[in-house]
Amino acid sequence: MARPVVGIISNQHLINDQYLAHAGGAMNSEAIAGVSGCLPLLIPADPRFVSVTELMETCDGFLLTGGRPNVHPNEYGEAETEAHGAFDRARDAITLPLVRACVERGQPFLGICRGFQEVNVAMGGSLYPEIRELPGRMNHRMPPDGTLEEKFALRHTVKFTEGGMFHRLMGAQEVMTNTLHGQGICRAGARIVIDGHAPDGTPEAIYVKDAPGFTLSVQWHPEWDAANDPVSRPLFTAFGDAVRAWAARGAKVLKSA
Repeated sequence: MARPVVGIISNQHLINDQYLAHAGGAMNSEAIAGVSGCLPLLIPADPRFVSVTELMETCDGFLLTGGRPNVHPNEYGEAETEAHGAFDRARDAITLPLVRACVERGQPFLGICRGFQEVNVAMGGSLYPEIRELPGRMNHRMPPDGTLEEKFALRHTVKFTEGGMFHRLMGAQEVMTNTLHGQGICRAGARIVIDGHAPDGTPEAIYVKDAPGFTLSVQWHPEWDAANDPVSRPLFTAFGDAVRAWAARGAKVLKSA
């Protein structure tokens, strides 16, 4: 039996400062294949090559990955400043309408880091350009030096709403996560439920209220060591279950047609 397909949103990347490529971290594919049990398919997030409609008909679910470029502040009504960093407007043009379409249709997606921020912006929310500059906030950015293991090490707790969706999924109200982001939620979008916070109050876990499908998104990077991490594994397992349920529903529709 064929595995359901998860479209992994890629990022633009320059190889040798010359060759433009669409790239995706291997750990994303590893988490989708090994933990979610789905077929990972790298998506060139550029409207010149793909459309939202085509993606939704081709894939059963989507992984909205992290990435160095940020969502452009024009998307939430603010002017661009140096603090907002680098951008990928082609990705904005695909992922933001894709999130809204998936929410409406009930098609599952999992948002990670930038993907978490995309979900908030797609639903009408806004972002702080630099969390560490806010009073009382910690530095959530990736450590500049060290091994990958050191950069992705667990660095702070996330506390979930008691009895909330993440609490029920994880079986714990407080967990340890890594942290590798500079931006974060300022104003929550319409129907965005902030279901978990870092100790400094930074939103870390969200979902879309009353959405018919899987919309869980996290500010940390659960794809790191997803097969072994006690927080990552249930998240990717639940996502895989949601994708399989969506694919099975589509198969039933095709058989009855």
